[in-house]
Amino acid sequence: MDSPMASKLSEEGKAEVLKPVKPYLGSQHRRILVIDDESVMLQSCRKILEKDDYRVETFDNGQEGIERFRQAPPAVLVVDLKMPDIDGLQVIQRVRKIDSEAIIVVITGYATVSAAVEAMKAGAYDFLPKPFTPDELRLIINRGYERWNLARESRRLRREKEEIERNFITLVSHQLRSPLAAVRQCLDALEFVTKDVISEESTTFIYRAQARTDELLATIKDWLTLAKLKRGVKCDESETVDLSEVIEQIAGSHEQRAESAGVEIHVETDGHLPRIRGDNACIGVLVGNLLSNAIKYNHTGGAVEIRVEHRGKAVELKVIDTGPGIPEKSLPRLFKEFYRVKNEKTENISGTGLGLTICKAIVDELGGSIEVSNNEKAGCTFTVLLPEAQAGS
Repeated sequence: MDSPMASKLSEEGKAEVLKPVKPYLGSQHRRILVIDDESVMLQSCRKILEKDDYRVETFDNGQEGIERFRQAPPAVLVVDLKMPDIDGLQVIQRVRKIDSEAIIVVITGYATVSAAVEAMKAGAYDFLPKPFTPDELRLIINRGYERWNLARESRRLRREKEEIERNFITLVSHQLRSPLAAVRQCLDALEFVTKDVISEESTTFIYRAQARTDELLATIKDWLTLAKLKRGVKCDESETVDLSEVIEQIAGSHEQRAESAGVEIHVETDGHLPRIRGDNACIGVLVGNLLSNAIKYNHTGGAVEIRVEHRGKAVELKVIDTGPGIPEKSLPRLFKEFYRVKNEKTENISGTGLGLTICKAIVDELGGSIEVSNNEKAGCTFTVLLPEAQAGS
């Protein structure tokens, strides 16, 4: 062998036969796996890396190396590109199925640009041509190990964040929502038992307390819905929905609210709409939030028009209102969490600022799109495209 490491070992007469490596079944911490069909190369890598306090295991064929990797994935895998039986590319492909985030360093005496590109495409982290010096090996291994360590720390922090979110969701759900619901019930009871006793001014305070409590409960409900979507509690894409039926149900449930606001609801749908992916709950929240906003940001004597049409391989939903419209500067931020358009026309309208964020999360999850634009005369239009369900779904 013509590498500097091999020459040095030959000169010193230390190229003895490798002894079997005692299996190390502990953590991945500072473990390196080296696969190469040249015993001198294996020995060289081990001697150099062990000086840097790495735990090194060596194998002279790909199959044994893969099996060992399967038993205890290391921090870094070093593999020769050209080996009999199973070559380095095959090793990389199989290892990637075991651990998609493994740090893999390819070494070879047949270094070409095409070989390096092929190894990188297969999933290698870096490429080291033979012959190489001990310092070159240390540099690439240290760099790979540092990347593995950072990835591991990132996963740990992500798990901690998810745990904190779960705990916070539990806190919000049980420790905040339940007491608020109890307060709302007490206010209702207070309103009932005092309606003929207390003054009109005192009754007004009760109404205000009820309204503020309702706002808090609505905020908690929307936040919990959004948190569940972010955590992966998603729409059930194995189900299919008739959008016309969902719209009919949601429009019916909003009739009283629209009548109180002096707003009319008109629904226009195609006669033969395909079913769309998603479950009734998610699609119901989507349509409900859009319709609720269209009623809320409208005026007495105004209208909301809901149109549904078949567009290619998707179903298009339009919710059109006759409200004040949306300032152009606010359009890019409309789907951001807690963002609300605030001006003289909207300052007295309550809301959580999460409804449209939830709509976008649902639409994105289902592979669709949602856009908003101002109408020529007044109001605005929300346009949603939802993929139709595949045949047989």
